Amino acid sequence: MSSTATQPGSQLSDALARDRLGVAAIVFFMMSAAAPLTVVAGVVPTGILVTGLTGFPIAFLAVALVLALFSVGYVAMARRIANAGAFYAYIAQGLGKPFGVGASWVALLSYNMFQVASYGGFGAIAQPLFVDWFGVDVPWYVLALAAWALVAVLGVRDVAVNGKVLATLLIAEIALTLVFGIAEIFTDGFTPSTSSLDPGALIGAGSGALLIMAVTGFVGFEQSVVFSEESRDPRRTVPRATYIAIAMIAVVYAFACWAMISAAGDGLVDRAAAEGPELFFNLAAVQLGDTALHLGHILFLTSLIAAMISFHNIIARYMFSLGREGVLPRAFGRTVPGTGAPKNGSLAQSAVGLAVIVAFAVFGWDPLVQLFFWGGTSGGLGVLLLVTLTSFAVIGYFARNPEGEDLLHRVIAPVLSSVLLLVMSYLALDNIATLLGVEPGSTPAIVVPASFFVLLVLGSLWALYLKSARPQVYAGIGLGARSATTTGGFSAALNNDAASGGETGYHR
Repeated sequence: MSSTATQPGSQLSDALARDRLGVAAIVFFMMSAAAPLTVVAGVVPTGILVTGLTGFPIAFLAVALVLALFSVGYVAMARRIANAGAFYAYIAQGLGKPFGVGASWVALLSYNMFQVASYGGFGAIAQPLFVDWFGVDVPWYVLALAAWALVAVLGVRDVAVNGKVLATLLIAEIALTLVFGIAEIFTDGFTPSTSSLDPGALIGAGSGALLIMAVTGFVGFEQSVVFSEESRDPRRTVPRATYIAIAMIAVVYAFACWAMISAAGDGLVDRAAAEGPELFFNLAAVQLGDTALHLGHILFLTSLIAAMISFHNIIARYMFSLGREGVLPRAFGRTVPGTGAPKNGSLAQSAVGLAVIVAFAVFGWDPLVQLFFWGGTSGGLGVLLLVTLTSFAVIGYFARNPEGEDLLHRVIAPVLSSVLLLVMSYLALDNIATLLGVEPGSTPAIVVPASFFVLLVLGSLWALYLKSARPQVYAGIGLGARSATTTGGFSAALNNDAASGGETGYHR
């Protein structure tokens, strides 16, 4: 017989910290993952350079509307299901457990792509800054490893500590982004851009790539549900945090990108190619001077660190959710007493990040384009596919559990968002080569979408294996803290513990 309680002498428990996060703290986590300054100054200029597309402001606004519509059903489901696994749990309960497990594997890959992409961006952008500031040419991977060490330490600390760090960094980051955007309006040659707000950009050539990059900017909005088990009054906290974050992200992105594109004028693409992430700062420095330029660079780097911390927390909690239910080894479903930090999931993510940094350093791969841009945008594609599946899962869940929800929350909004997200997903997959800046049919254009499909299939097959070999584990998939079992699971299935008659023999 097992127990979920922590026994004397035990070093780990199997519960996340309760009642630690309010609306503001969750918004900080969500927007830190979105990393406003990183997106505006890093992703957008790099995206313009790689794709030649300029319709980012209208794309951000359009994606915000679709995600807000999606969130109507999403947060309604969150009122009934509090699970750190978020997409995994919702898809499991809305479309079936095999799809849920497959989706969890896709989620782990997608969020890890964002996490390791941040290391590449930090190292590549910090390297020339260190030369300028200190006259020292530090290899990008050394700087990335320093950021990695900081995130690894914070990952095993109290989630409230992480929230305070993110709050400090995020407030400064958003304020600076808006100030720089306003400064760019007053630069010589500023001409209000109408083409960047033209809805036609959403249906023209390369629209799928544009939408993926816009979705990438919003990744993190779904975090409200990831932290539902650690929030105060999640029935109120989760919906409020979700809508506030989507609205704030949309306004900041659309305004700052429009200001940058308008200030750069007809030479936008050429300047993006020549200046890269410096474009946003250089335009503002004309009015604000070098001091503001240096401050912008500092907050750009801290923006990347904030994104690292936020994604690290998401990944660790996904692994915790899967470990708690036995889909992954039970060790991942343990937390540190007192802090409630999912320690083993955090350490596993740190190991992945370290391996990727070392690999890029050894093989001499480009940390800015091949890691930061490719990794981040590929992760955005994965999250878009997950949001689409979750939207259909909301429809399926409320078709079986309609009580307590009106027609708007359980049918109208979920159906409309599902149709729109399906169209966006199709356009994204159709434009994957444009997004990555490679030839259609090339290896990256095939491998990126195929990896998500393969993981979805493999995860679904693993769930079906658990159904036959470990029915107790299968019965608890997607139930979170209410999981029907605390025995069996990944490790037990591998060990095939026949001597215990199908039980693992694990006792707390």
